[in-house]
Amino acid sequence: ENQERAQRRLMIVVPIVILIIFITLYFTYHSFLEAAHVLLAVPFALTGGFYLMWMLQYNFSVAVWVGFIALFGAAVQTGIVMVVYLEESVRRKRSEVGRLNREQLMDAVTEGALLRLRPKVMTVTTIVAGLLPIMLSTGAGSEVMKPLATPVFGGMVSSLIHVLIVTPVIFYWLRLYELSREERESV
Repeated sequence: ENQERAQRRLMIVVPIVILIIFITLYFTYHSFLEAAHVLLAVPFALTGGFYLMWMLQYNFSVAVWVGFIALFGAAVQTGIVMVVYLEESVRRKRSEVGRLNREQLMDAVTEGALLRLRPKVMTVTTIVAGLLPIMLSTGAGSEVMKPLATPVFGGMVSSLIHVLIVTPVIFYWLRLYELSREERESV
């Protein structure tokens, strides 16, 4: 009965958490597209979390949903940091050359993504290494901690792929759209 009540409550809390994250991102970037771009980290992180849950045959419980909420925050945070690095790289390239073209934009995005490569891999490695003892534990309390750690463990791995590959590509497309709009307006 408590489990069912908690699950009903979480069906309300989880969408509210995602909405709060989106609103915070919108106020940060003042752009619906940028907020949605960073929030895309959540479905990619969910994929890894769900896949590992399925592989380990865990059922959804309150502990699992708490793990997913923690994963949402970690995934969005790493997406934000990547976007900051990409923006700084584009700004730096723009100050060097003035107006950017496609190739210069691609160079700037590649440079920003490469600057973030090692820190992101180190962050995920640290999180995974920290969760590994929980995932392998068999002692008292492990029946609660394992399901809590599983979504974070799996989600951080899939989040790594998203932040290093998908985020720079979408960032490039958004900035390319802005460049083409600026070119149309200047003509």
